[in-house]
This record gives sequence, C-alpha cells and structure tokens, in this order.
Amino acid sequence: MRAVVLLCLLHAAAGMSAYNWEGPGRAAPDPITKPVSACSVDKLSCECCTMVRETNRLQTYFDTTLTNLEKELDKANQGFNALQDRRVAFSVSLYTGDNFKCLGPFGVDTVVPYQHSFLNLGMAYNMASGIFSVTYSGVYSLAVTSFSDAGSPGNTLAVCTSLQVNGQIVAGSRELNRKDQEDSTTIAVALKLKAGDSVSVKLTKGCFLCDDSNHYNTFSAFLLYADA
Repeated sequence: MRAVVLLCLLHAAAGMSAYNWEGPGRAAPDPITKPVSACSVDKLSCECCTMVRETNRLQTYFDTTLTNLEKELDKANQGFNALQDRRVAFSVSLYTGDNFKCLGPFGVDTVVPYQHSFLNLGMAYNMASGIFSVTYSGVYSLAVTSFSDAGSPGNTLAVCTSLQVNGQIVAGSRELNRKDQEDSTTIAVALKLKAGDSVSVKLTKGCFLCDDSNHYNTFSAFLLYADA
C-alpha cells in the first residue's frame, strides 16, 4: 500500500506547475471563481486516491473479519475444553479371567461390587463400594448385562438384578426358571441424573450371578451431554 501512496504523490507532484505562488507573468486567481475539482484536472491522480481509499477499506474489513473469527475460535476452544473436563465414562465387570466364579445368592438385596475395570474415565465409579457417583448433571446412558449358570440341568436359574438411583429402582431384569441351565438379561436406559446422585446395581436376594471365560456380568455408563 505504501507503493501506491508514493506513486500517487509523485504523480501529483509532477502535475504541479513550477511555482505555487504568484510569480512573474502569473496573474492572481479571481477570488470569486469557483475552485476546480481535482479529479477534473488530473483524473489519474484521483483514481490513485480512490485505490488507496479502497485498499484501506478492504484492510479494515479483513482486520475486523479476522478479529471476529479469532473470537469465534476462542469460544469453540473454550467449549471443547469444557467438554473434555466433563468426560465421564466407565465400564466394569464382576470378575475377570477364565475361571467360573459366582456371586450370591444372599439373604438380602446386595449391591453388586464389580471388581474389574475396563474403563473409569473421571473416576466416578467406586470399585470398593460398587457405587457410581454422578459428578455432572445431565443425561447418561447406562447398561447392565447379567449372566448366570445354574450348574446343571434341572437346577433353578435365578438371574435377578435392578438398576437403582438413590436406592430407588428405575429398571430391573428377572430370569427365574428350571428350564434353562444358563441365561442372561440386559438393562439399557438413558436417564436424566443430577450431580450427587448415587447409581448402583443390586442383586435380588436368592439370586446369583456367574462369570466364565465367555460371559461377563457388566455395568457401563457414560455422559451423553451435560447440563449447561
């Protein structure tokens, strides 16, 4: 842009007369005469000035646009960082390994203490208590898979679990019969939870869960979206 301005100045200087005062043989202008437009006298100089003004206008426009884009990028980065800070997800199983192992039956309803963690992002699931403590209010996806093996045909198969929030049952599954030696059930729900809620899986009294090399009892959850 400096080159354009310099070109305009040089051109304007070249178009000036040798004297810019009332020299010999030069009559003073009539004070009543209307001033002549610079563009009508020197159109090239006028076009140069127009280019400079347009260049300045474009520079101002691009600077303003860039500033707005930088603000939008900053807002997007802040939103992304907030999502990263609020990541909550876990997936646990009752046992791990190739050995056949069961939990229960018990004389009372019992919180299932899942002992193996595949994922515990945000450390919201307590391995010792079996409680998922909600850290952020929002909508969560939760799933419980229960499996059991009666041991031999004719024995009673009892797969009975429930998903509870603050001690209240929100979903349950029950498989109680003598026809199947083994069977499984699944609970899958999306729930609106509040920060501080306690979520757990309870094994109904008299029922039992079993893991083997091909079947796992699992409890999983993740935050779909957090409240603003």
